Amino acid sequence: MFDLVPFGKRRDDAFGVLAKSLNEVFNDDFFAPLTSSTLSFRTDIRESEGAYLIEAELPGFKKEEIDIDYTSPYLTIKAVRKEENSEENKEHQTVRRFYVQDIAEEGIRASLKDGMLSLEVPKRQKSQGKRIEIQDGGHSSDAQLQ
Repeated sequence: MFDLVPFGKRRDDAFGVLAKSLNEVFNDDFFAPLTSSTLSFRTDIRESEGAYLIEAELPGFKKEEIDIDYTSPYLTIKAVRKEENSEENKEHQTVRRFYVQDIAEEGIRASLKDGMLSLEVPKRQKSQGKRIEIQDGGHSSDAQLQ
């Protein structure tokens, strides 16, 4: 029914259970998502007055293997390379997704040179706003009634 364990042993067993549970958390299965075929890539993002400048390292990818998509408010860069070996066909996919707002999506420019993808993402021009002058309360309502 219940295991009777001397008091001093119970503490050792609790520590053993804790150590075992920590080992289970940090086993290879825990890191499986990181070792899958979906990987990330190094990206630098700079901001200027009128645009975001994104540089992504994608060595070995051709421009036909890179897909850039903007679906408000996310800019997604996905690179997919299919390797055809005699043993098995593998697909290596790298994806980065960025949250961006207030951009002029029709003006996004991309170029690829020596494995470096460069994106220029122009910001949407914000209106300068208009200062509203406050009228005297009595004059504006009197003028409307007459």
